[in-house]
Amino acid sequence: MFLIDCPWCGVRDQQEFSCHGQAHIARPENPDQLSDDQWGDYVFFRDNPSGIHYERWVHSFGCRRWFNAVRDTSSDEFLGTYKPGEPPPVIAEKKGTGH
Repeated sequence: MFLIDCPWCGVRDQQEFSCHGQAHIARPENPDQLSDDQWGDYVFFRDNPSGIHYERWVHSFGCRRWFNAVRDTSSDEFLGTYKPGEPPPVIAEKKGTGH
């Protein structure tokens, strides 16, 4: 188990939170002009890196508010959290990990 820093409530146990995938996915400006393949790419395909990843989370069993998190998927370490609309935190590369 680990702790997650909710931008509104502070540090809480991971069991209170739910991850909802990659953050900062821009909705297509003209969805009615997309081909079926392009629409399928937007709806179903996301990055799945080994390393730093920007994700959307919700504090399901707390304030129930959404926020973004920066997480290292190779270690499960949370490197920062921030409210929607705020700029992502600047994350320094880890030396010796290839990230």
